[in-house]
Amino acid sequence: MVPHLTTALNGPLLDLERRILKAQPVIEHWFRTQWLERTIPFYTSVDLRNCGFKLAPVDTNLFPGGFNNLNPDFLPLCVQAAQSAIEKICPEARGVLLIPENHTRNMFYLENVAQIALIIKQAGMKVRIGSLLPEIVEPAVIQLPSGNALTLEPLVRRGRRLGLADFDPCVVLLNNDLSAGVPDILRNLDQAVLPPLAAGWATRRKSQHFAAYDRVADEFAKLLDIDPWLINPYFATCGKVDFQARTGEECLAAKVDAILNKMRTKYAEYGVKDAPFVIVKADAGTYGMGIMTVKDASEVRNLNRKQRNKMAVGKEGLQVHDVLVQEGIYTFESIDDAVAEPVVYMVDHFVVGGFYRVHTGRGMDENLNAPGMHFVPQAIETCCAFPNPDCAPDDTPNRFYAYGVVARLALVAAAVELEEMEA
Repeated sequence: MVPHLTTALNGPLLDLERRILKAQPVIEHWFRTQWLERTIPFYTSVDLRNCGFKLAPVDTNLFPGGFNNLNPDFLPLCVQAAQSAIEKICPEARGVLLIPENHTRNMFYLENVAQIALIIKQAGMKVRIGSLLPEIVEPAVIQLPSGNALTLEPLVRRGRRLGLADFDPCVVLLNNDLSAGVPDILRNLDQAVLPPLAAGWATRRKSQHFAAYDRVADEFAKLLDIDPWLINPYFATCGKVDFQARTGEECLAAKVDAILNKMRTKYAEYGVKDAPFVIVKADAGTYGMGIMTVKDASEVRNLNRKQRNKMAVGKEGLQVHDVLVQEGIYTFESIDDAVAEPVVYMVDHFVVGGFYRVHTGRGMDENLNAPGMHFVPQAIETCCAFPNPDCAPDDTPNRFYAYGVVARLALVAAAVELEEMEA
């Protein structure tokens, strides 16, 4: 079951895809130079939006959940990629300590943790799961709906090494995005910590990522001789916003207006008849929290109490003061008449699969990462690896290859972003 493009306005995107397919050898060579020059995040997921005239990333997650939503047929790809990633850091590969989010009741998330542990185990490494929860003082077994079981164990720190009572790993793999800050137990370790602590939301900002992506997209656009806007959303930031106290509203409204005006110019250039919109969201954070669709600057001046409360708080109850204003990209893909957007997963620099996030209760101009969503796994890696020049650009293999290219551009940007944060 493949989501289908429902818009008639697909000319520029088909032209983009033709250019990508024609330039495949050049593109892959360019990516190889990037992988040689940069330290690549251990794993990454990228949310894409395809609006028929534009294909671009709208979010890049360095602590991806959702591995349980990938097509199980492509587990071997995940395993091979994990072997490559871990052997770069720890050639002897004694073991991996996996540290998840502080969830014990979110079974969907815990199925993801179980899948990551399976990938590492099948890659030939010992893997144990250490919990940051203070109440985990002895091993706790959690039975999962799939029939699998997870054992959460209390962390033990010995000097500058972190492990368990009887386990001294060479790698600490975080699947916890550190929204609440970096616990002291994770600081100043001798072991490799993947992703690095600087990648956590305590310090990372989405605007830093998209600033890096700006540069990557510009370089790639020159390579293909295309308009970088076709693969890159406009964005702006507004700091010191207080939704509860209603301060910073004019700054936010001005940023919204500026992005909408830039979009109107581009829409006119490409003959796009749809109304432009922006997405206003917290500059740090995940789980689809603190996000709203805005089509006019006046909307952010007149938020009602419910809207202000929704925007004011992110994950872990943290107050939102730094806000990203991002060009909104319609999604014109659907499954069974429900809007859908592709999410591409990578381990090291390899595309290992993905899925479509589908929501029956949301519109094509809304955030789909919200309660009520479901997932349709796609074997994206096969299509990314083997595009078919005999197919039309919007046929499944070729469309998925384009998705893999744009997702990898976001991966390069994440590598640049982390380099600059650690410099």
